[in-house]
Amino acid sequence: MATISAAASGTFKIGGDLEVTRLGYGAMRIVGDGVWGPAKDPAAVQAVLKRLPELGVDFIDTADSYGPGYSEDYIAEALAPYNGVRVATKGGFTRHGPSIWEQLGRREYLRQCALMSARRLGVETIDLYQLHRIDPRTDRAEQFAELQSLKEDGIVRHLGLSEVSVEEIKAAQEVFEVATVQNLYNLTVRQSEDVLAYCEEQGIGFIPWFPLASGGLAQPGGAVDEIARAHEATAGQVALAWLLAKSPVMLPIPGTSSVEHLEENVAAADLTLSESELATLEAASA
Repeated sequence: MATISAAASGTFKIGGDLEVTRLGYGAMRIVGDGVWGPAKDPAAVQAVLKRLPELGVDFIDTADSYGPGYSEDYIAEALAPYNGVRVATKGGFTRHGPSIWEQLGRREYLRQCALMSARRLGVETIDLYQLHRIDPRTDRAEQFAELQSLKEDGIVRHLGLSEVSVEEIKAAQEVFEVATVQNLYNLTVRQSEDVLAYCEEQGIGFIPWFPLASGGLAQPGGAVDEIARAHEATAGQVALAWLLAKSPVMLPIPGTSSVEHLEENVAAADLTLSESELATLEAASA
């Protein structure tokens, strides 16, 4: 059996100096239902997390709101002191129960979020800190200024944004260097094409969340299904291979709480789609 490794996906330098393997891991699904409370099987979560570096995955994306807190705790338990694994986290949401998320971007809260994330992760400096959402009730200039202060104070190394427009990225760039942007993006949800193009132009890492979705394209006879069959691959692997081929700044972060599914996702790094296959997927998902 061939060795499975994310290395085939290539690398990207976040902020120009933090080099990571492009195929990463999203840690939202390692907690309870509704992204609330502890995992049903913490031992299985530890097995998945410890398998990541063995598979060449060295970029993990999480958030303080996943659990809340549990995702960061599990990551630290499994991987600290990390040995080259880079952990990105996010702040800016409060949690009031399963599947309940409320934005909060007050500068005092964002600072507390970052300090507590660093404590849970067991690091002095967070590799990449992302504003989970821009809070519409708080002046965005206040939110951006606090992020820059966190960087100046050495609490975080690089800064990113999530679910933003090109205009919002440009506004943030007036205050701090935007290293990454994390927006919903996959084969069937493409409203962030302009954001991806801007990120590519600016050398900003683009982290597509919910990357495995392929909708009706994965149904029997659909474009994803046909290509998957031709490569003896899964629909998810085709979706990831398409993302990796789409742009050199693309950093997919598929998540799972199963070692078997993790290995399946990582194997997508070795799946090379032909130009005609990429064109077929592009046309089918347009």
